[in-house]
Amino acid sequence: MNKTKVIQDISAALRNEPTIRALFLSGSYGAGIEDSYSDIDFLAVSRDGPTDEFAALWREAVGGVGEIVLWWDRQAKPMLINAITADWLRIDVEIVTPDQVARRTASGLKALFDHARVLEALPPAPQNAGPNPARMKWQFEEFIRILGLLSLAIGRGEYLNGITGIFHLRNLLTELLIEETAAPNRGGVLHLNRLISEEQKSLLAALPVPSPTRESVIAANLAYAEAYLPRARRMARKIGVEWPERFEAATRVHLREALAVELPPSAT
Repeated sequence: MNKTKVIQDISAALRNEPTIRALFLSGSYGAGIEDSYSDIDFLAVSRDGPTDEFAALWREAVGGVGEIVLWWDRQAKPMLINAITADWLRIDVEIVTPDQVARRTASGLKALFDHARVLEALPPAPQNAGPNPARMKWQFEEFIRILGLLSLAIGRGEYLNGITGIFHLRNLLTELLIEETAAPNRGGVLHLNRLISEEQKSLLAALPVPSPTRESVIAANLAYAEAYLPRARRMARKIGVEWPERFEAATRVHLREALAVELPPSAT
């Protein structure tokens, strides 16, 4: 599969359509960090936005590079069309109006054609301001909340749901590790290897994979709490977020009384 040719062919198919004012590569290709596994993300500036007319033009262009076996037409998001071809090439396009694209930055965009000279009018991306304090505060509280729900999963014998809770704890831990490294160009969900350090990878790899039993679910919750809570406290201090002391203390008491479970310390 020659992805460069795919990009060229799609661009050529749409270049002379009067309603399409510009077409850019975004995602990994727009940032210049693509590899052989990357999907192809486009940003299209359409005079009228994500209309049925645009969708028909896009389908014809994508169909010209391969048989379409999956077509999500503005389903996941009203401005997004996802396609997969028979050779499993993933092609996504976000469709915006000229007014909408003017609210973006030039970062991560490569012009394929730009009749409206959109790119030169866009400001550069602001410097990375670091973690969002409000978002991180919510994540700290959410981790503790999920720990507290352990009593419900164990009390009801909902061990399968308990495993789902550990999945959420793992996602929150992963988000914290990425914030620790402050890696640029996060990309999609399948780019973890380049976003975290070897020490962080070892931490994730060592955490238990639970089975649907009382003992396993409890042990996994405690292991994730031990991995997350001290690092989260350090992050809170670093970014000036007040740690949810009272919520953590109440959750510790709750689990001690409900399950005779003692959470590992969070202070280091």
